[in-house]
Amino acid sequence: MKTIRFGLIGGGLMGREFASAAARWLHLVEVSARPEIVALCDRETSVYAWYRDNLPSLRQVTDDYRALLANPEVDAVYVAVPHHLHQEIYCAAIEAGKHLMGEKPFGIDLAANEAISAAIRRHPEVFVRCSSESPFFPCMQKLCELLEQNAFGQIIEANTGFLHSSDLDPGKPINWKRIARFNGQYGVLGDLGMHALHVPFRAGWRPRNVRAILSNIIKERDDGRGGRVPCDTWDNGILLIEATAGADGNTFPWTVKLQRMAPGHRNTWFTEVLGTRASTRWSSANPQMLEVLRYTPGARQAWEQIQIGYESAFKTVTGAIFEFGFGDAILQMWAAFVHELAEGKPRGKFTGCVTPAEAAASHRLFTAALESQAQASTVRLQA
Repeated sequence: MKTIRFGLIGGGLMGREFASAAARWLHLVEVSARPEIVALCDRETSVYAWYRDNLPSLRQVTDDYRALLANPEVDAVYVAVPHHLHQEIYCAAIEAGKHLMGEKPFGIDLAANEAISAAIRRHPEVFVRCSSESPFFPCMQKLCELLEQNAFGQIIEANTGFLHSSDLDPGKPINWKRIARFNGQYGVLGDLGMHALHVPFRAGWRPRNVRAILSNIIKERDDGRGGRVPCDTWDNGILLIEATAGADGNTFPWTVKLQRMAPGHRNTWFTEVLGTRASTRWSSANPQMLEVLRYTPGARQAWEQIQIGYESAFKTVTGAIFEFGFGDAILQMWAAFVHELAEGKPRGKFTGCVTPAEAAASHRLFTAALESQAQASTVRLQA
C-alpha cells in the first residue's frame, strides 16, 4: 500500500479529527494508499503534547509553517487555520509543490480565492482540494445516485442547508469566527456554506441570481477577560437562488439556509429536492432515514421512508446494518482525498472532495450575497 506523508498546519479541532481518521485507516478496506502524519505546525505549543502522545509517526514539530513546507519528507499538507491565513499558507504550500487539502472557504474573500486559484494554475502538478464531509453520509450517497440517474425529472424546488446552535448562548465568549478581520465579511456563509453547496455544485446546479437576507443577531460578546467586544460577522444567512440544472437550462428556486443560531439544532445538515418524477429529503437529525416520493400520474402520492445503514462509498470493516456518524464521514472524506491523489481520479462523481473550481463558485455566490444584503435587492451572478 502506498504511503502519503502528510504535514498538518493547524493543530486545532479539525487537525485532531484528521489525525484520528489517519489512526483509523485500518477501518477501511480495498484502499490503495494511506496517510501518515509526519509533521505538525502550530503557533500554540500547548497542542504539541496530544500529537506527540498519539502519533508515533510524527518526526517534525514546529511553529513555523515555512519550515514544514521545506521538509522533503512531507508529500502533502492539510491546512486548518483561520480564514485570513488561507491565501498566504495555501499559496506557499502550492508553490512548495505540496499537495493540499485546505479548509473552506478557501480564502477569506474573492480576491484571496483568486490568488489561490492563480497559484494552482501555475502548478498543475499539485493536487488541491477543499474540505467538506456532507456528501459522505450514506443517505446522501443514495440521494446523489438519484441525481446521477436523473430520477427527479425537472427540478421544481431545492432546499439545502447547515444549521447549528453553537452561538445561541449570548454569554458565550467571542472567538475568531465572530471577528470579521479573521473570519471575513462572509460570516456564516464562508464558515458553513460549502456544506450546503458541495452536492448541488457537483450535480451541475448553477446560480443565476441571489437574494440574500443576512442577520447579525448578537452584536457584542464577552472577550474572555471581563470586557465586551463587537461581534461583527453574520450569524445567520438565507439565500434564495434562481438556479439552472441540466442541458435544457430549466430554472428553479434553490434556498440555502445557513445558521449558527438555529434553536433546536445541534448540528444539522439537510437536503431536499422536489421534482416532477421524484422527490427526496434527508436531514442529519435522523441520519439513517432517507425519504423518497416517486410520482406516477393518477396514483396516490406517498413518502417512502428508507432506512440506510453503514453503506459507505469506501467500504469498511463495519457491517451495513450498523449506524454511521460524523467521525465516519470525516474518514470517508479523507479516503476520497487520498484515493484521488493516489489514483488520479475520484472513485465516482459524488465521491470526490470539493474542487478549486467549486470553491471559486462559492466565492462568487457569497460575494453576490453580500451585495444583495447591502442593496436589499436581487443580484445577478456573472456567468
